[in-house]
Amino acid sequence: MAYKWFETVAVAQRRAEKYLPKSVYGALIAGSEKGLSSKDNLESFDQLGFAPHIAGLSNERQMQTTLMGQSTSMPVIISPTGVQAVHPDGEVAVARAAANRGVLMGLSSFASKSVEDVCAVNNQVLFQMYWSGDRDTMVQRLIRAKAAGAKGIILTLDWSFSNGRDWGSPWIPEKINLKAMVKLAPEVIARPRWLTKFAMTGRFPDLGAPNMAPVGTKPPTFFGAYYEWMQSPLPSWDDIAWLRAQWDGPFMVKGVSRIDDAKRVVDLGATALSVSNHGGNNLDGTPAPIRSLPAVVDAVGSQIEVLLDGGVRRGSDVVKALALGAKGVMIGRAYLWGLSAGGQAGVENVLDVIRGGIDSTLLGLGKSNINELTRDDVVAPEGFFRKLGS
Repeated sequence: MAYKWFETVAVAQRRAEKYLPKSVYGALIAGSEKGLSSKDNLESFDQLGFAPHIAGLSNERQMQTTLMGQSTSMPVIISPTGVQAVHPDGEVAVARAAANRGVLMGLSSFASKSVEDVCAVNNQVLFQMYWSGDRDTMVQRLIRAKAAGAKGIILTLDWSFSNGRDWGSPWIPEKINLKAMVKLAPEVIARPRWLTKFAMTGRFPDLGAPNMAPVGTKPPTFFGAYYEWMQSPLPSWDDIAWLRAQWDGPFMVKGVSRIDDAKRVVDLGATALSVSNHGGNNLDGTPAPIRSLPAVVDAVGSQIEVLLDGGVRRGSDVVKALALGAKGVMIGRAYLWGLSAGGQAGVENVLDVIRGGIDSTLLGLGKSNINELTRDDVVAPEGFFRKLGS
């Protein structure tokens, strides 16, 4: 069947909902508790407008930039997301798409594909880690990522223990075995195309986390890796500074909302920070990153690369973030909808849609380069922004 192009990420999401079993789709929707943060991540962008020009517009628009020491065709990074079992090729398909479109690839330590396999198809991989395991274990993961060819590290700190969801959490098995298949059968039968795609590969969806185990050893299941993280002592700022010192390349701390935390990230020598609330999967009620972004930029933007992660679904969202001071953005669910809808081609489609949206927004604002964007290009309602910490 020929690939059917989609014109927005919303269309990709609708296709994903029709294609994926209910539990798999529910796992991607995620959110926590009442879903306040995940809802705000999206709706906050809708509350921002533009101040366009009508003449003297630029015939050419440039969006190339450098993020984490790497040249990129546009200010977008593939955000690391765990266990991409929505498609048989998972993270490898995403990595190929990112390479073809010239953007950086974030790879989760909870990914279903190894860092070696992903780096083999993309030479701009940023390996993501949690504070999980003891120090020796974490150093070995850094060494492995370096050997595989990873160009940078993303340390994710914006993930706390969710206290459930008002709409219910999807059932996700420890592994795909006979018992799991029987329980999931009604859902899977209702979505035969998803099952067929995996059946054609001769294997079941892989719920393992190969990057959480030494090379050549049996990887833990996702929940096995999750248990290790849950049991690990919570890191201090000294711990984070120690981990940064173990890596001699670009290093990002992901999950900042507060100004005081941003200053601590600068002090430990990080290359970049990401203003993020883990897609609304963190402490519910944390403001959308776009609301907290300007205050963080004002505090540390001249000393560190500030990125935004959360709620980006179109190119105009990217431009809003850049105008408010971000150096770039990270996208998560957007490309997962594309992966679900069409594999590698679907992810490329998402990136093309976002690139086109950036270009058309720059055109309307009369800009020839993303570096020309300022806060005057964005219209925000009174009381929109949040300043957390000091």
